[in-house]
Amino acid sequence: MSTSKVKIFSGSQTHYLAEKICHFYGRQLGSITLQRFSDGEMSPSFDESIRGCDVFLVQSTFPPADNLMELLLLVDAARRASAHYISVVIPYFGYARQDRKDKPRVAIAAKLVANLLSAAGAVRLITCDLHAGQIQGFFDFPVDHLDGSAFFVPYLKSLNLADMVFASPDVGGVSRARGFAKFFEAEIVVCDKHRKRANEIASMQVIGDVEGANVVLVDDLIDTGGTICKAADIIMQKGAKSVRAICTHPIMSGNAYANVENSVLEELVVSDTIPLRGTSSKIKVLSVAELFSKAIRRIRDHESISSLFIAY
Repeated sequence: MSTSKVKIFSGSQTHYLAEKICHFYGRQLGSITLQRFSDGEMSPSFDESIRGCDVFLVQSTFPPADNLMELLLLVDAARRASAHYISVVIPYFGYARQDRKDKPRVAIAAKLVANLLSAAGAVRLITCDLHAGQIQGFFDFPVDHLDGSAFFVPYLKSLNLADMVFASPDVGGVSRARGFAKFFEAEIVVCDKHRKRANEIASMQVIGDVEGANVVLVDDLIDTGGTICKAADIIMQKGAKSVRAICTHPIMSGNAYANVENSVLEELVVSDTIPLRGTSSKIKVLSVAELFSKAIRRIRDHESISSLFIAY
């Protein structure tokens, strides 16, 4: 067991979640002051000594880019303040959708962010449901990739749904949906979509049988809601009894709230990795706080975190 003292701090945009993590961990959230120059330039500082401490910095890196910049500055400040160990806790890892060159002359933003965190002084990443699991390979330090099934599975079990079928809204998410289907011993279907450009779907078709089924769409994030809502509509047209969606990260940009509210979805179940900026009677939020607090404790005590995962 480490003899260094654990201290947990939060960036300004994930304070609501860090407080809940600290509650489950049984420790007070550390104090940070964030000063800004008149042009908006940030200057964060720690209000207490962190010399020789194991520091955990909580901040999701959803837009704007200030959230990422604030985290990088906090990591650098912790390193210069002689922290023993600096872990970044990024419940939602932004820029993960740019994980490859899918066309000429584009950046691989996920790799760039990994390089920035490493250069700033971070030595470990704790995150949840990366857009693509292989992003872990972009980092030259340990990555603890937590699985949203840890909180989604108990909720789905509580619904006691009969004739459950799991659906992936695109081909890329098949493995994620297959994991849930394997646990519940259910069937899986795939929604094959073709995009004209980002956030704009040209066509979609369902591969598999959903007639008379209670369908659960599984995805890592929901942005404008276009894909999920269109998939739900087509699934209902194919004769499904009901359709609901579980998405870990509620980015919810553009007309997302209106799209969800006006859709055929029974409910949209999300986590609190990103704070909701709107409301919808169909959205239910599950917290990742206890999962992250357990992960921090096991990392601190040099214990395995595999017991936090649902065995598929």
